[in-house]
Amino acid sequence: GRCVIEAKLNAKANVLPESTYLLEAGSNRVGALDVRLDINAPTQDGHQSVTDLHYLLDAAERIEEGRPIPANLEMIFQAGASLGGARPKATVRDEHGVLWLAKFKSINERLNIPHIEAATLQLAAECGMTVPEVKVTQVGDRDVMLIRRFDRYWAKAGEAAPKGDALYRTTPGDGRIEKRLHFVSALTLLACDEMRSREKSYSDLAQAIRKYCDHAVIRDNNRELFARMVYNIFVSNDDDHPRNHGFLWDPVIKGWRLSPLYDVMPRPTVATERYLFLGVGQAGRLATLDNAMTAKEMFNLSEREAAAIIAHVWEKVREWKSYFEKFGASAQSIDQAANAYRHIDQISTPKLRTLLP
Repeated sequence: GRCVIEAKLNAKANVLPESTYLLEAGSNRVGALDVRLDINAPTQDGHQSVTDLHYLLDAAERIEEGRPIPANLEMIFQAGASLGGARPKATVRDEHGVLWLAKFKSINERLNIPHIEAATLQLAAECGMTVPEVKVTQVGDRDVMLIRRFDRYWAKAGEAAPKGDALYRTTPGDGRIEKRLHFVSALTLLACDEMRSREKSYSDLAQAIRKYCDHAVIRDNNRELFARMVYNIFVSNDDDHPRNHGFLWDPVIKGWRLSPLYDVMPRPTVATERYLFLGVGQAGRLATLDNAMTAKEMFNLSEREAAAIIAHVWEKVREWKSYFEKFGASAQSIDQAANAYRHIDQISTPKLRTLLP
């Protein structure tokens, strides 16, 4: 988003005042907050249709390459300005008016990131985790991942919001209007900055859930957080920093809850010893299941419960290639991701294996 704003204002990287980035990000930013010069100023919605994806993709590539944006591609200045992260992306609406995040492949990436990330998220859903709707569409000869924005929902004026995960599956029509959900990243909930984020762990997130989330969701949220940590170990996702974990304000329970899963990207490598960004257990960031088990009490899990979660995730992950094929991933994408996915024997000791069903 910052790169898009800088391209719009013809500015060098990171030289603009933070207030300028806030004002130029538009009204379509994540969460329920908006920043304008005046309360009566019109919103800057800045979303395009999915039919505009080819224009947005071309504009995103131009920004990455440092080339000027012609007038017919200036829609990127609104559609892509509100979004953070390293990879190019834009906000679009489908034919029904539902808001989606379109994620493009960077010009410097060799892997088919859109398809691999989409399939990895869909596999996480098979493991029982809360995942937004995800799909891949082809724009010319390029894949684009579309992930439904979970910080928006549709309801009639005065109507109670849906309960639980149904909140993320609402649709327009029949007098329903779009409403926004407050969102904070784990970085905010942990009250730390980027420099200190390396010191944080999944146990810190579990503690934050107990401290800040509504009592009605604490148990389930911590169980899912443990499952997500285990899943990241299996798929070698070391981009699990605090900004890639989020929390939503649930209008039904009137409290915070763990947001749906997002930004899960396997990292293929030949290294036998691998690490996550966040601390896992007593052995720090070491990505092994034994290390994960040492932290089970922080998630209020017994040894039996933690082992059952690991076994359930492994039951799905062990068939990851079949799931990738089911989700439409190409043979090339499967080959590219192969060195990221780990067999349970690579990340657990024989002693731990005896605890698993």
